[in-house]
Amino acid sequence: MMASTAVCAGRVAIPLGVSLPNRQHASPAATPCLFQRSCATLAACRRAGVERSYPNLKAKTGLARSSFVGSGISLPLLRLSKPVRGQIVAQAAAGDASSDALEEKKEEVAVKAAGGAKLGLIFGLWYFNNVVFNIYNKKVLNVFPAPWLTSTLSLVAGSSIMAVLWATKLQKYTEVDGKFFKALAPVALFHVIGHVAATVSMSKVAVSFTHIIKSSEPVFNVALQALFLGQKFPAAVYLSLLPIVIGCSMAAVSELSFNAAGFWGAMISNLAFVVRGILSKEKLKDFPELGGINLYGWISILSLVYLLPFAILIEGPTWSSAWSTAVANIGRDKLLWWIFLQSVFYHLYNQVSYQALDSISALTFSIGNTMKRVVVIISSVIAFRNPILPMNAAGSAIAILGTFLYSQAKAAPEAQTDVQKKEA
Repeated sequence: MMASTAVCAGRVAIPLGVSLPNRQHASPAATPCLFQRSCATLAACRRAGVERSYPNLKAKTGLARSSFVGSGISLPLLRLSKPVRGQIVAQAAAGDASSDALEEKKEEVAVKAAGGAKLGLIFGLWYFNNVVFNIYNKKVLNVFPAPWLTSTLSLVAGSSIMAVLWATKLQKYTEVDGKFFKALAPVALFHVIGHVAATVSMSKVAVSFTHIIKSSEPVFNVALQALFLGQKFPAAVYLSLLPIVIGCSMAAVSELSFNAAGFWGAMISNLAFVVRGILSKEKLKDFPELGGINLYGWISILSLVYLLPFAILIEGPTWSSAWSTAVANIGRDKLLWWIFLQSVFYHLYNQVSYQALDSISALTFSIGNTMKRVVVIISSVIAFRNPILPMNAAGSAIAILGTFLYSQAKAAPEAQTDVQKKEA
């Protein structure tokens, strides 16, 4: 006869697809053997199939694979009852889901840590290079007051560095054409104007004062975009300009090293760099494949072409006497070393800033640029021991605070627009 089910332990009902011999023909020894085998089907099943589907079965149920080996009953012949099976499946599935969530959390933490480390490296290099440039640029200008020449040498260093990087393939070279140079020409022109004007400013006044005045750049940015492009800004942007104007005014009237040429040099630099930024967005948007390093490399090369003839014409006749005086004061080797450092680190800090634009958001970059001025101002005050009056310090702090508020106010709607574009 055929036995449809066997019951053991009062809990599990397992269908048996085995044909049992007639009791009348079974030997006494056979009956216990069949009974034991039937109970074995209730106690355990081969775990292999379940274990492959649910890796957490052992952890959740305490059943080991060895519990199922040797029963002599194949898995297709055995099924656990629905309550037990459902509990095992639910526990194993929950374990898998928990493991997946944990792995995803670990990956998320690792990505954030890597992003934070990269951001820290970018800002660290950016600030360090900027501080070194400003300190040695001022040292050179103090003994060798030739701002047009030192500006030219900075671009010579940058152009040479890019040529070496491209020649050695340390930096991938991207082909450019006449269309690119046509778009780059006005950008490079205003870059060199801003560069020379800032250097002239630092040759006349303290580094800290130049950077305080340069913190008023947002005022020029908003004014030019509103007047010539018809752009409108949120009220928070306009309000953030008030502390910038007030702070810069306080710093200017209380600056011990105030000089009209130094003040206007910084202001012209602000104007030129704002125009450069506007032109860059408009004319270079079709060349994203270049990347920050290559783009700034070409800006340096074209700026050098612009600057060299004007530097020779305007300042060339004074170079020989100024050089002789500087060498007599500090020695030729030290002067050459200072010029080398200011030239190389000028390119490096600008290169890192262009790389940063490729890697971080506009808000992060703006805040980083604001804090960069704080670092440079403090470093220069320490390096040159410039005396600062209380009103000057207060004005500087207010201007920097205004720049910070401007960065947040201006970048917030831009970030929201980017998010909306991504969601669309």
